[in-house]
Amino acid sequence: MTGPLLVAYKVLTPQQRETLRAERIFCGAPIDLADGYIHLSTGNQLAETLNKHFTGQTDLYIAAVDLEKLGDAVKWEESRGGQLFPHVYGPLPLSAITAMFPLERDSTGALSLPLGI
Repeated sequence: MTGPLLVAYKVLTPQQRETLRAERIFCGAPIDLADGYIHLSTGNQLAETLNKHFTGQTDLYIAAVDLEKLGDAVKWEESRGGQLFPHVYGPLPLSAITAMFPLERDSTGALSLPLGI
């Protein structure tokens, strides 16, 4: 997959967000460290990822990641339902983050994602 700006998303807890901002690099959440790569989702995969792995959690953040800046560290691999997911083999530098915003839910509890995702 290529394009002028290929973006994927990483869900972060407040502590993970602060680590990324303070250290300017993110080495992964516990699941990432256990699996040996950082899990990302495309825009089309993000809601399902949030519902499957982050149900009931609040104060989450979404980091938009420019995959072009990560080069060969990104591998597209089959996962949930046969879909290809972007996985980052190595740390995620703050310089590859193009935006970071809090996750919001509407009055029904459904995810409310910013436009363009």
